[in-house]
Amino acid sequence: MIAPLQQISDTTRGLSAYMAGALRQPIPREVADKAGLHILDTIAAMLSGTQLPAGQFAISYVETLGGARQSSIVGTRLLTSPVNAALANGMLAHADETDDSHAPSRTHPGCAVIPAALAVAESVRAPGRDFLHAVVLGYDIAARINYALDPEALAASRRSTHSFGGCFGAGAAAGALLGFDERQVRHLLSLCAQQASGVGCHVRDPEHVEKAFDFGGMPARNGVAAATMVAAGMTGVDDVFSGERNFLDAYSVHPDPEQLGAELGQRFEILQTNIKKWPVGSPAQAALDSMLELIGRDHIGPEDIDSVEVHLPGSSARTVDNAPMSNLNVQHLLAMLLIDGKLTFDSIHDAGRMGDAEVLALRSKVTVVQSQELAQARPRRQAIVNVRTRDGRVLSHRTFAVRGTADNPMTAAEVEAKAFDLMAGIVGNRKAKTIISAIREIDGIDDITDLRRLWQTSNRDEGR
Repeated sequence: MIAPLQQISDTTRGLSAYMAGALRQPIPREVADKAGLHILDTIAAMLSGTQLPAGQFAISYVETLGGARQSSIVGTRLLTSPVNAALANGMLAHADETDDSHAPSRTHPGCAVIPAALAVAESVRAPGRDFLHAVVLGYDIAARINYALDPEALAASRRSTHSFGGCFGAGAAAGALLGFDERQVRHLLSLCAQQASGVGCHVRDPEHVEKAFDFGGMPARNGVAAATMVAAGMTGVDDVFSGERNFLDAYSVHPDPEQLGAELGQRFEILQTNIKKWPVGSPAQAALDSMLELIGRDHIGPEDIDSVEVHLPGSSARTVDNAPMSNLNVQHLLAMLLIDGKLTFDSIHDAGRMGDAEVLALRSKVTVVQSQELAQARPRRQAIVNVRTRDGRVLSHRTFAVRGTADNPMTAAEVEAKAFDLMAGIVGNRKAKTIISAIREIDGIDDITDLRRLWQTSNRDEGR
């Protein structure tokens, strides 16, 4: 027996109508092109994640679960259920600090939305165009959920903004690919609300395993779980965003439900999402940009350095100042950039370099300074690097907009070069180039599972 419809607000009605019709709506070419770059960037992050503890744990764990052989785990020959694949691929995508981020909503949308969309798209053998449109929708919904909650206030309450927005974004992408009507969308949103979770203590995870689950695996899994439950006939609350004991009131002191549908179809959040130039944590990006500028402009190398001061906002400084992880430790990263002239995924994760005498000597010359000025500056996460050379010169550069952010975006060629570096060591140069070419033309693919062979690299038995 189907229960009668409950009262539905105009906001929820408009949101669910838009989500139900999203795959049928055209999107601007600029948006489609940017979405393709984020898909490539995230697939590359998944492949590189197979080499790191969080990704390896995720693969091993999901391998024990079995499940219908519908969706692939990137970097392996394993096929499993969409829910399990979303979990594993989400953790792979955030196994490192290489994935994208959306600063205004305080989310990492790619590591939740794209694994969820991929898992469901494979299960229904969706065309590349539908997959692409579902990803765009997922980014839009992930951001707007957090806008409605107030992301700064949500973060201040010690909640994980990344997993909240990610859960709804993943669910939105999955529901679109499953062809949900408006009522099914509303029940999907309700089931996502019941599963939205996450606590900010993930910043204390030194091995990046729980953090990979919180940012990627959990929201991707929960979003797909909500979608597949609705697809199986389960129902939920018709409007989780208004009325008694609603989601927004539960998690926000001053919610703004109008943000849920604001400018849908006109303002695409994927255009405001950052792709990292460097495969390292966001707080270190600006400092590396500044040092690279000084290396090129003033022709300095490790032998020229007397001292280095890195001015960062307080929150960034506390995260990267002599951090235990090589991909966050700004002293280590700057030292290697000076010595090598570049940073690669392999060099950043070379454990031996953390104890290398030349690197340690340079690291000892780098001091991090917490800057109140930069804490208030916009765009966020600026950096000033001051270098004193052994011949008495004082050199300085301030990065106002980090390369790869919406204020200073990378070119498609730069994103593809980053992806190639992440993938080539895993799948080989030829396959890496083929993946790049295939995703460049993804909206012309008839069946998304055609891409599966490109990232099947493991010696594991398929479907084991």
